[in-house]
Amino acid sequence: MDFQYFLKFIPAIVQAPLSASVSHEKMIPFERKELLAKINLKERNPKEAAVTMLFYPKNQETHLVLIVRNSYKGVHSAQIAFPGGKFEPEDIDFKTTALRETEEEIGISRNKIEIIRAFTSLYIPPSNFMVYPFLGICKEEIQFAPDPVEVAAVIELPLAVFRNDSILTIENLTTSYAHQIEVPAFKIQDHIVWGATAMMLSELRDVLNHVFKSVN
Repeated sequence: MDFQYFLKFIPAIVQAPLSASVSHEKMIPFERKELLAKINLKERNPKEAAVTMLFYPKNQETHLVLIVRNSYKGVHSAQIAFPGGKFEPEDIDFKTTALRETEEEIGISRNKIEIIRAFTSLYIPPSNFMVYPFLGICKEEIQFAPDPVEVAAVIELPLAVFRNDSILTIENLTTSYAHQIEVPAFKIQDHIVWGATAMMLSELRDVLNHVFKSVN
């Protein structure tokens, strides 16, 4: 989709209802649903983080950026994610966290990103994080400068590909809570995207499809 045409949908995206758990549950294995149902968030007292779901033009076409995290000793090692990270005491709010972390991880100045709206927060049991996603846009082509410590690669996902059902898949995976189970996922440029990132992608995709269909 042409980026200038995409921008015309921004007011409708801002006003669109969030599908929240309806979208999230599309990407949750049965085993994880059982786990989530038993969790008491007050007892867990989760840490907090924020991410940016950033759209931008590349060759005039609308793209969404994802990152491949570096390998490390942690539950999210080498996984596909949105740029973002942990809330710090100096951050004014979660939007500030998302912008700061995006700048640190992929080198995009926070001054070039316009935050459009917040999406539904999501709890991640393995790392005990509550994550707050924000939809943002950058109106110019991006020269990425990924942090080599945190980011192994940048994935530039065309909006047209993101909206295509061909990227939806079911994979047999071993997770933090089960061995070799069927997991709903997205297959993006030979990467399998599952878990929290897939759940956030699912809500984003559903909102965009709702907006585009309502206009056409």
